[in-house]
Amino acid sequence: MAIERAKTYLEKWGMDKKVMEFDVSSATVELAARALGCEMARIAKTLSFRKDEGCMLVVCAGDARIDNSKYKKKFEKKAKMLTPDEVCEMVGHDVGGVCPFGVKEGVEIFLDESLKRFDTVFPACGSSNSAIELTIAELEIMSGSYGWVDVCKAWESGE
Repeated sequence: MAIERAKTYLEKWGMDKKVMEFDVSSATVELAARALGCEMARIAKTLSFRKDEGCMLVVCAGDARIDNSKYKKKFEKKAKMLTPDEVCEMVGHDVGGVCPFGVKEGVEIFLDESLKRFDTVFPACGSSNSAIELTIAELEIMSGSYGWVDVCKAWESGE
């Protein structure tokens, strides 16, 4: 199970016990915010994209959307999201539980600037009814990210 893989991954920092599991779905930003009782923007959603060989993840704020021109400028290709089947196969988590923890080898992870305005955020933990609260510094370390990117829009103006 992907949630177990995520928890095992988080064990190295002693954070596996902080993973929350809900009796309700947290598979979308709206459902996760409702389950957690927080604003949707603080949900750290993880989006899965195709790259030349394999895939990559971009973790961004719940109110952010990919800006195609920024994405193309940064990664030198058009943003093409994976299908749900590809996400499971290539990332190791199902849609609704995709997170940067315990992913398959070779998956590159990036964090979007839209997250930096919060003290803490809530990424999923491998299932459609889980989350963990992390500081931005903790997310940066535990995600194993390749760094920060600015590839989203809408969050600055609250569109």
